[in-house]
Amino acid sequence: MKLLKLLNKKNLSILISFFFLQNSYSTEPVDIWDLEKQSNQDTNSKNETIQNENLLPSSIFNIQNKIRNETSVDEEENLLSKNINIAGIYDPSDNDLSMEMWINSDGSKILENTNKIKKITLSKDASEILNIALLTNSYFPEKNINKEQFLKIKSDWLIKQKNLDLIETYVEKNKNLENQSKLIKYYIDYYLSKSDLGKACSIFEKINFNISDEYISKFNIYCLINSNKSEEAQLFFDLLKEQGFEDNFFEKKFAYLIGYDENIDNSISENTLLDFHLSHRTNSNFKFEPKSNTSKLIWKYLSSSNLLENIDFIDLKDQEKVFMIEKATHEKNYEEKDLFELYKRFQFNIDQLLNVKQSYKFLQNFEGRALLYQRLILTKDTEELLDLSLKLKESFIKDGIENAFDEELKKILSLVNEEEIPSNFSLFYIDEITPSTLKEENIKINNKIIHQSKLLKYFEDQYEVKKAEDDLNKLFKSIKKNKDYNVSIKDLIMVESLISDGVLISKKYKNMFKFGQSNVPTDIQLLLNNNESGMVLLRLVEIIGEDDLESLDPDTLYFIISILNQLNLDSIRNEILLKVLPLKI
Repeated sequence: MKLLKLLNKKNLSILISFFFLQNSYSTEPVDIWDLEKQSNQDTNSKNETIQNENLLPSSIFNIQNKIRNETSVDEEENLLSKNINIAGIYDPSDNDLSMEMWINSDGSKILENTNKIKKITLSKDASEILNIALLTNSYFPEKNINKEQFLKIKSDWLIKQKNLDLIETYVEKNKNLENQSKLIKYYIDYYLSKSDLGKACSIFEKINFNISDEYISKFNIYCLINSNKSEEAQLFFDLLKEQGFEDNFFEKKFAYLIGYDENIDNSISENTLLDFHLSHRTNSNFKFEPKSNTSKLIWKYLSSSNLLENIDFIDLKDQEKVFMIEKATHEKNYEEKDLFELYKRFQFNIDQLLNVKQSYKFLQNFEGRALLYQRLILTKDTEELLDLSLKLKESFIKDGIENAFDEELKKILSLVNEEEIPSNFSLFYIDEITPSTLKEENIKINNKIIHQSKLLKYFEDQYEVKKAEDDLNKLFKSIKKNKDYNVSIKDLIMVESLISDGVLISKKYKNMFKFGQSNVPTDIQLLLNNNESGMVLLRLVEIIGEDDLESLDPDTLYFIISILNQLNLDSIRNEILLKVLPLKI
């Protein structure tokens, strides 16, 4: 009878939860990496029910408490054992990793290394490896680090990348995971700042846990109103109030939007981006002039909503406002063309324009930039154009607003004839113009050099091991005849990688090579011995740092590949080999 009573109460709570929340939350399990999911499916169902009950009124809390009190100790321990201890996006097998990649690692070392990495502006190659390290589905480390700290590392990295698609995927694939408030806040504020409310609200279709954060709860309520789901919005608002929520500004906006109060509240709040948006939406005569301390999100919102002041009406004598325009351009809230149109409005005499290289030094920084720009667009001489461009760029950099002169600078330099560029400006020109004109390079096969030979196709999965073995020994036969051939480190990298995959070398060719010359750092070798693949990847990210893989010296590449060979991380290794070994044209 006691069991029947318990089941009846549980069914009642499930029905009530389903009735109120079916349009806002999904109960479909998402944790595809939980190897115990099938055997504990009933326990999962009960855990999700209790999570959903946390959103219901006090009467439901009472039912929940009674259920917990009547649950046996064994059942409680079962529930606790089902705490989610896996989070990520990628299947471990995609990169030859395992779910235990962090199990043996010391959390204090993970925190130490990730803190070092935070201070580095990572190259694209390093970032890709860090994505694999942090976003592969894996068990959490257990020593000297807790779940929240490890999840924060993942969230901070996702936010630093500003990859909204990746954030959305992470949230969706880990929808039962608590403590995602920081990620969700970043996501909804990002899209709201771009005036894309629909995209911001779409995140609530992808989460499946009790929203305990007030800001996110308010945003969810607003999204329901915006979707004409007033009854659901009212329910969630009432639940929020029962939990002690007090926010006079939001409550007034809620009453107006839902139709309870026809009086328009014209007050403007900059406390949060949602508050600012609600201020705008509920005021048909909305006007706002940003200040130097106005948040970047609000600047972005003003820009995307066409609420920024027209450049033509900016008072050129207002130094603070002009610099704000420059800063806003640096942050891509104003278009560069608008800033340079503003510069054209400044009035200078002939003497200042003729002696620009001295005159600009005696003006306010923004006036000096305006003078340099006006003289720059008048000049036809290549050397003078480059000199003025460099001085103008340096002025922007000095004031920390270098991004305000990107597109316009490339446009100016594109008019320069490369053959006329003096040697003292060649580096400046290359740094500024080259990134936008790089062309995709094709691999050229050269069978006279081991690491540039057709064996590269093996690493593209176009060769079987047996064929690679035959072709390698044939290549050795032809190279051995060439007494002038010197085996390079890149040759060793390729050959050792093939051997690692099971390719056998004929005894008569083994004396051509001195294997095992890579000097793997001692600390990394210890990690390898302890099978700490996650930590090894962190160390590789730290070593690569700001550099592209192609720019690393051969010795560094050698020990990186040796490390990946020891861990059997062939997928990652092959990507690197195909970047650093081939001859490209």
